[in-house]
Amino acid sequence: MKRPPLPEVDARGTHLALGERTYIMGILNVTPDSFSDGGRFFDRGKAIEHALAMVRDGADVIDVGGESTRPGAEGVSEREELDRVIPVIKELRQKTGIVLSVDTRRSNVAQEAVEAGAQIVNDVSGLGYDKDMAAVVADSGAALIVMHMKGTPKDMQSSPGYVDCIGEVMAGLRKSVQIARDAGVKEEKIIIDPGIGFGKMFEHNLQILNRLDEFHAIGRPICVGTSRKAFIGKALGIDDPGQRLSGTIATCVLAIIKGANLLRVHDVRQVRQAAQITDSILRAH
Repeated sequence: MKRPPLPEVDARGTHLALGERTYIMGILNVTPDSFSDGGRFFDRGKAIEHALAMVRDGADVIDVGGESTRPGAEGVSEREELDRVIPVIKELRQKTGIVLSVDTRRSNVAQEAVEAGAQIVNDVSGLGYDKDMAAVVADSGAALIVMHMKGTPKDMQSSPGYVDCIGEVMAGLRKSVQIARDAGVKEEKIIIDPGIGFGKMFEHNLQILNRLDEFHAIGRPICVGTSRKAFIGKALGIDDPGQRLSGTIATCVLAIIKGANLLRVHDVRQVRQAAQITDSILRAH
């Protein structure tokens, strides 16, 4: 399937040619309670070391998050989130030229992260949590990922229901994109994410991946995050998130075929290799 042509995404002067190949975003959870790595990188030194390892493995973007958004997660204070992510972003900006993203729902965290060197704001609430987020992003010049989430991390997996999953998720993303535009975020800075696992049951996640190509009707590049998630574990009967690499790669390859432009993953080297061969095959026709 030939992907529709897409312009480059402008991330504070760094241009991401997401329409030319699949980009890989490495996940850096600076939290004590993430679902997949259980706080392995909560220590700042270990977080920096892991981020630099992902850069060596071929990441195009490092996404730094200080608040767990796993199902059932309790929120943290803004001060705690700032204390977790800002020092890491500052040190990474000093040590590498990699594109940095901040995974946050809070406008103040986004503002300070951009000032510290972040070029992308990744808002899992799709601009629905903090009314000032869109304006802050617009003023900062950062790129913006808006994700669809039904509910909040604490309650999003409490039997979320849809009459028309694809239609409702697309409508939610269109609303987020319009909020961003109305606040002054330029079109070429917006990326959409259908929010696999965020207020979606097993069958909803499968439907989204199966019909991912339909999301290109919104006209923006697509970010997909399936890495190690529970629906993969359910499909394969694997409880340990760390053992879900094969399933993750399978979902990532399918997502690329269906039109994903950016993959948010834990296992950068392996997924990058899978993406490279998939891109090569898709270009061959």
